[in-house]
Amino acid sequence: MNSLPSPAAVTPGSARNEVARAPRRRPLVACAALVLLALVPAALPASGDYGFDYQELQYRAKNLAAKPFERPPTRVPDWLLPPKINYDQHRDIRFRTDRSLWREDQLPFQVQFFHPGWLFHETVQIHELDGKREIPFPFSRRFFDYGKNSFNESIPRDMGYAGFRIHYALNRPEYLDELAVFLGASYFRALGKGQHYGLSARGLAVDTAAPSGEEFPVFREFWLERPTPDAKEVVVYALMDSRRVTGAYRFAIKPGNDTTMRVRATLYLREPIGLLGLAPFSSMFWHGENSGTTNGDYRPEVHDSDGLLVLHSTGEWLWRPVDNPKQVTMAYLAAENVRGFGLLQRDRNFDHYQDLEAHYHQRPSVWVEPVGDWGRGSVVLTELPTPDETMDNIVAFWSPEKCPAIGEPYEFEYDLHWLTDLGKRPPAGYTIATRPSTVMGRPDLKRFVVDFAGPVLGRQGEGVEGVVSVGAGATLEGVNTQRNSNDYSWRLAFELKPDGSGKPVELRAFLRKDDNVLTETWSYRWQP
Repeated sequence: MNSLPSPAAVTPGSARNEVARAPRRRPLVACAALVLLALVPAALPASGDYGFDYQELQYRAKNLAAKPFERPPTRVPDWLLPPKINYDQHRDIRFRTDRSLWREDQLPFQVQFFHPGWLFHETVQIHELDGKREIPFPFSRRFFDYGKNSFNESIPRDMGYAGFRIHYALNRPEYLDELAVFLGASYFRALGKGQHYGLSARGLAVDTAAPSGEEFPVFREFWLERPTPDAKEVVVYALMDSRRVTGAYRFAIKPGNDTTMRVRATLYLREPIGLLGLAPFSSMFWHGENSGTTNGDYRPEVHDSDGLLVLHSTGEWLWRPVDNPKQVTMAYLAAENVRGFGLLQRDRNFDHYQDLEAHYHQRPSVWVEPVGDWGRGSVVLTELPTPDETMDNIVAFWSPEKCPAIGEPYEFEYDLHWLTDLGKRPPAGYTIATRPSTVMGRPDLKRFVVDFAGPVLGRQGEGVEGVVSVGAGATLEGVNTQRNSNDYSWRLAFELKPDGSGKPVELRAFLRKDDNVLTETWSYRWQP
């Protein structure tokens, strides 16, 4: 088995279907908010008093934050790093599946480890957790097959691992599939049944794309809780560290059609942070039906995600298609006690992708459901230009209105769903396509065609109308709605006339009948 995962973001420039990748480091500004859900007890127990548990991990994160940041020295020799080693050489280092953690005991979950080298120059310490007893899992060359490489005898014995992946019989009982991967900085991925790796989640985002440079917190240490023979979930603990923040994390991973992670986290700041991003994830959008181009590619669409969905506490569902912009764009979607948000791959039609290898139509959507109230803040969407499909260029996260105080514990919790079927998200009509176009004979106008679908919407007859709001920079010239008898969807078309200022224009639209709102709110940023 290949010791590299189906990609899980780590570093800019890495090839997409070969190795993990990370979003580009581009500019971003401002700070935002999160409500403290639960304070850590003022008096934490002394380390080791009760063995290892989440409270002990909080204690260690708090103590770490009280000390100046020290970047751990690399234990990876330079001859394992570029340019002295290439992708193919590193790919030839494979984990021996017969050495998988928990394999001998035939437990339902098994763990395999990643070898450092090439782009993976930082190592992590991994422990098995048997009850509350910590058992260090030291690095060993015996766990790896080095293939044609001749340097295995020179590998440092105390080097450590780059990360790990969890295996489970997700799709059929006789085979243990990859279920989740933790590899690089605070990046991780998971799969539901029948899915292929797509977007990545992160533990935390710090000053994403800021002019001063983005900071990437790192999971330095992991604890893997030994599952029972009949376990239906596996638990992972992680200690995060970076120059300005430390954190204690607990992941309870429950596999299924909709693989769910219950994530609990406590942060401690060393220094102020300009833009704090909670429950962040990174994705890729090269082109789609709203791009107006296929970039010369034979595939009609190439993307991991086609839009951002937000559920407000008011009950409003807002859908914002993502795009590959010509310059960095930022959207702050203000919300109070947001009830859910996520980057979705709504389009599941293979014909729209025509890719026999990447399986874009089977990439997971990721949906965040906060546990408790997160207060005032914004769902932040960042869209970056990308010349191809090898780089993440879409980033989304929740940003609190007020950043936490230095040294104070900041705890939050959420469920992270890796899903294919969105269920009733939203429960009413939803956007299925966004198509900008020119207007024949009117070069001064821009037309938008937005298609909505849904069971209730499909049964509607006369009386459905479109409601369109246009921000500064353009005026609305006309609105038309029409039922599509081919698939019983509804089409909303409208035309805009820019005012010549060149300012980006914020658009919103939905369908209604009488006083009844029939769809989610479509939201879009148009650059004339």
